[in-house]
Amino acid sequence: MNLGILTGGGDCPGLNAVIRAVVYKAIRGYGWQVTGIKEGWKGLMQEGLTIPLTLAEVKDIQDKGGTILKTSRTNPFKTENGLQLLVDGLKRAGIDALAAIGGEDTLGVAYKLSAANIQVIGIPKTIDNDLSGTDYAFGFDSALNIVIEAIDRVRTTTESHSRIMIVEVMGRHAGWIALEGGMAGSADAILIPERPVDLDKLCDRLKKRHAGGQTFSIVVVAEGAKVSLDQTLDKEGSFIVQEMRKDEFGHVRLGGIGTTLAREIERRIGIETRMVILGHVQRGGAPSAFDRYLTTRFGIHAVELIHSGETGKMVSLRGNQIVAVPLSEAVEKTRTVPPELFEQAELFFA
Repeated sequence: MNLGILTGGGDCPGLNAVIRAVVYKAIRGYGWQVTGIKEGWKGLMQEGLTIPLTLAEVKDIQDKGGTILKTSRTNPFKTENGLQLLVDGLKRAGIDALAAIGGEDTLGVAYKLSAANIQVIGIPKTIDNDLSGTDYAFGFDSALNIVIEAIDRVRTTTESHSRIMIVEVMGRHAGWIALEGGMAGSADAILIPERPVDLDKLCDRLKKRHAGGQTFSIVVVAEGAKVSLDQTLDKEGSFIVQEMRKDEFGHVRLGGIGTTLAREIERRIGIETRMVILGHVQRGGAPSAFDRYLTTRFGIHAVELIHSGETGKMVSLRGNQIVAVPLSEAVEKTRTVPPELFEQAELFFA
């Protein structure tokens, strides 16, 4: 058996740890070969982007951020005959089965490959934690720890200057990082994509908080939160984007809502308001202990599923157990923040 492995989409802490686990289980557990595919799906569509992976090459990489295989946001189905190019790439590399590590876009491609009778297993990776079928994807906990540390740090400078601070975090369609980071960091307001931002209400709350003697406020906002600067025109609001150009999966580049909110809040209520955009800092660095352990379990279980012939599935964390769910379940919808969790957070708002 020659097992292929690739990492697709955005990078995050834990990718190298899961690569290591897959290679160790495949080689030590079953005596298989392992082929690394560079730059995500692009590595199957072009020649010269596959490498053999041995124990020596993955030894002690579990604490390193990023991915030794590199990654890309290549969408094979934006290319004519994309599916056939993937199948041809697998044959060219002599790969019998594939472990695809990624989020909804990468696993969406894996699902289509599975439907074409290719043996493939998905491993859930996303710092947004928005994949259905699993309680946690790896990368989320590491990003969350970075966000909490950042909130703790900006709190001291915000308090010293009696300001309002807007902390912009990642989260395109789901506000898990903002919600959990904001709750753990004692934010005075949390803004998530699941709820349109009522700017009038937010400004009123912040003004009353400061008038009541609280000299500073922390507002955590997900980059995908929707805001309308004119509430009379658009109650639902819209994304704030850096540019309208889309990637191969149709996503615009978000970012900048923190800047917009800071400017508008200061204009409306006259309190100095600054912002910090954490951006790619959330993706970088070493994985947390939780993510190192989770990725190791994910990698081992993925190889076991391939060995037993249970492909077309994604490894998943359910409670304390690693289980398998159909890839179709993993990509059928976005896992968003339920209203009851946001209501718990609201207890602590300004």
